[in-house]
Amino acid sequence: MLFILCFLSKYLVLVLPLLIGVAFLTLVERKVLAATQLRVGPNVVGFAGLLQPFADAAKLLIKEIILPSPANRWLFILAPILTFSLSLLGWIVLPLTKTETLVDFNLGIFYILAISSLNVYGIIIARLVK
Repeated sequence: MLFILCFLSKYLVLVLPLLIGVAFLTLVERKVLAATQLRVGPNVVGFAGLLQPFADAAKLLIKEIILPSPANRWLFILAPILTFSLSLLGWIVLPLTKTETLVDFNLGIFYILAISSLNVYGIIIARLVK
C-alpha cells in the first residue's frame, strides 16, 4: 500500500505541472492567434487573462454530455478516458532526475511506442455504434 501511495504521489508531482503547463501554453497560443488575426484574445478572466485556463477547465467539467443516439453509451464515455489515461501513462518512464524515474524499465522506448500506439483504440471505440 505504501508503494502505491509513493508511486501516486510521484506521478502527481509529474503530471500536475505538465497539465498546468499545457493549459498555459494553450493560453499563449490563443493570445498569439488573436494578435495575428487582429482580434481580442482571451483577456476577460483575471489579470491579462491569466485565469482563463482555469475558467476553461471549469467550463469543460460542467458541460452537458451529449451522446449520439446510435452510439454505445458506455463505450462513448470510456473512449476519452482511455485515450487521456494512455497519454499520461507514457510519462512514467521518463526520468525525473539523473538517477530517478517513476518506473525503471530497461526497454522504456518500446514502452512509450506501445502506449502511444494504443491511443488509436480510444478513437476507434468512440466511433462504435450499436
